[in-house]
Amino acid sequence: MCATCGCDTNASSSIQHIGEHDHLHDHAHNHSHSHGKTIVAVEKDILQENNLLAQRNRGYFDAKNILALNLVSSPGSGKTSLLERTLTDMKGEFPFYVIEGDQQTTRDADRIYATGTKVAQINTGKGCHLDAHMILHALQGMKPVENAVLFIENVGNLVCPAMFDLGEKERVVIISVTEGDDKPIKYPDMFHTSTLCIINKVDLLPYVPFSLDKVKEYARQVNPALEFIEVSCTSGEGLSGWYQWLKAKVPVTETV
Repeated sequence: MCATCGCDTNASSSIQHIGEHDHLHDHAHNHSHSHGKTIVAVEKDILQENNLLAQRNRGYFDAKNILALNLVSSPGSGKTSLLERTLTDMKGEFPFYVIEGDQQTTRDADRIYATGTKVAQINTGKGCHLDAHMILHALQGMKPVENAVLFIENVGNLVCPAMFDLGEKERVVIISVTEGDDKPIKYPDMFHTSTLCIINKVDLLPYVPFSLDKVKEYARQVNPALEFIEVSCTSGEGLSGWYQWLKAKVPVTETV
């Protein structure tokens, strides 16, 4: 069991590239735990190894001019629905790729594949987060082209994914109005490490006790620089603002 977050990192994780003739990659995701070390030392070693691989991923993204976004949220916030709308509405504007993280099944990856987007599914088994090693293996199978956008949909969890750098350019935290407006102060690390907060399902605001002002106030207590975009994937409200934000983040290639 991993001392960093408590998930079973000795269990195998698998990567499946959807629509590619069951091209399945299995690899053991292991961390060496020395009994002579304290828990603090083990945690440091695990994160240090991850950060080195994250830097490798980041170098790869920079070299190929790829915008990598790490989408994080609690389960049910609407990450996959947001991706479906984005990939459908912006189809043809950029080469898009998606890495899906879930403990089991390819249900979300199948939904993304239906949009015509190349997708890899990572099943973490008992693990509660993606890490840089998993992303590295997925990239080796995907082989994304230059000047692309890569969405990494992390495992639904507002705690553990905050600790693991994947090499992403931006971390986007998604919260729905059905979750409660105190999430930022209950799970501060995730909001502190994100650059954008998407508030989803705003079409339900008349029916739930959720305050947009309060959630922003709480979020700014832990991250004063955090940006906000309010959207509804059902009605389409606010999605144009998300698309504009996304376009502004895409690296511009220099022409000779």
